[in-house]
Amino acid sequence: MFRKICFSAESGIARITLNRPEKRNALDAGIIAELREAVRQSAADPGVRVVLLSGAGKDFCSGADLAALERVAEAGVLENIADARAMADLFGALRHHPRPVIAAVRGRALAGGCGLATACDIVLAAESAQFGYPEVNIGFVAAMVMAILRRSMSEKAAFELVATGEIVSAARARELGIAQRIYTDAAFESEVDAYISAVAAKPPAALSLTKSLLYQMDGLDFSAALEAGVQGNAIARMTDDCKQGVRRFLEKR
Repeated sequence: MFRKICFSAESGIARITLNRPEKRNALDAGIIAELREAVRQSAADPGVRVVLLSGAGKDFCSGADLAALERVAEAGVLENIADARAMADLFGALRHHPRPVIAAVRGRALAGGCGLATACDIVLAAESAQFGYPEVNIGFVAAMVMAILRRSMSEKAAFELVATGEIVSAARARELGIAQRIYTDAAFESEVDAYISAVAAKPPAALSLTKSLLYQMDGLDFSAALEAGVQGNAIARMTDDCKQGVRRFLEKR
């Protein structure tokens, strides 16, 4: 079913891997459609507790491939809108996935590839990883990802990234809020496995409610966000995960 990605789900972990290493996992319409389907399948699987998104080979994703860029230059308005909307729908699917989605970035994550990583809930980076939105250098705009960057960092930091097209190191990406953890290249795979296993071990209902509530608060004023928190708190108390967790805690005491 999948030709340009690899997908598996076992032991609570769904693994989605961009599998075009010969093209630095560059994006085209086919791979975006396959990513969207893998995200849909993992969201529908009640056994999945966490999703790991990674790239085969040396790079996470270098952005759009050359053929896709050629089509952009030749396409009309409606075709370009449809193409952009496909990427936006993928970003939205990652945001609304009921489980945490974690990107494991080694090598380059550039343009749409950096947007793909940024759209995930957590980014784990190898120390040699590079991040950037160089679209401006060819007269393009890093458009959809701005909705995420504006929620991840300061306005000025976001503007500098997309306006200069600067490629930044993993350390700088962490300072900006793009990456949350950095691991040595040698230990990257084992550290990522340990991290996602720890997340997968958390109570799934609590993780799902936490993610849903956090993003639900986007755009809410303070009072509305507090009220959303009240509702989320009450719902969490009624889940089996919470009831069992409280019992275990009290028994230890």
